[in-house]
Amino acid sequence: MSDYRDVNRANWDERVPAHVASPSYHVDDFLSDPSYLSAVVRFDRPRLGDVSGLRGVHLQCHIGTDTVSLARLGARMSALDFSEPAIEHGRSLAARLGLSVDFHVADAYDAVPVLGASAYDFVYTGIGALCWLPDIERWAQVVAGLLKPGGRLFVREGHPMLGTLEPGERYADVRYPYFETAAPSVVDEGGTYVETDAEFSSTETHEWNHGLGETITAVQTAGLVFDSLTEHDSAPWNALPGLMTEDAEGEWRLTENPHRLAATYTLQAHKPQ
Repeated sequence: MSDYRDVNRANWDERVPAHVASPSYHVDDFLSDPSYLSAVVRFDRPRLGDVSGLRGVHLQCHIGTDTVSLARLGARMSALDFSEPAIEHGRSLAARLGLSVDFHVADAYDAVPVLGASAYDFVYTGIGALCWLPDIERWAQVVAGLLKPGGRLFVREGHPMLGTLEPGERYADVRYPYFETAAPSVVDEGGTYVETDAEFSSTETHEWNHGLGETITAVQTAGLVFDSLTEHDSAPWNALPGLMTEDAEGEWRLTENPHRLAATYTLQAHKPQ
């Protein structure tokens, strides 16, 4: 396999059963508690605001737990991911929850012809999505194409500074590029970010970092109005094993002096009327 999409899709397809079975994704909680929301969406709610009645699209939705959480908040959701097993699970989960969500198997860059132009009140992108895309400007053009006039973009993503780091015994080393590069960072690691006994054969991934300036500029170049950027000292996964501690809400921070690292950020923008 030479195309980054084929390489990454093989990896994500293989992760799906492990993620569905993992307590970290709380599928059983969704099924047993009609009010349950993913930890990511719970974190986002103060900045996300009221989405009831709005038509939203979740790009790179994976197995759909954040998507169905937004639907539980009253949004009329569509969702897209390039992994067919992930979308199959998302459809199954939404059906079991009695939620109407429109799921599609497609690459994020193909979202406009698949989902429709100027059709959405908001585009939502959650944690761990943008690093799988090689061109942040092209992504921003897709977002602009999906939004109605007056619609908005909501992104919470891993901070590009965090994306440069490799955990060591006591400290993290700066190993990966901060800025977008033409060539990907090729990573070959077994396992995944949830605890599992599963063994994977498709362990290689191709990833790109995108600096904050590059991301904001891409949004503006696409014709969107940049509204806000909030940096957070926490992430919803153990991004630096051995160096972070989990809080009661499922967020991980540096154990020592967490103010030293911006781990994630929230970016918001809107399409002019």
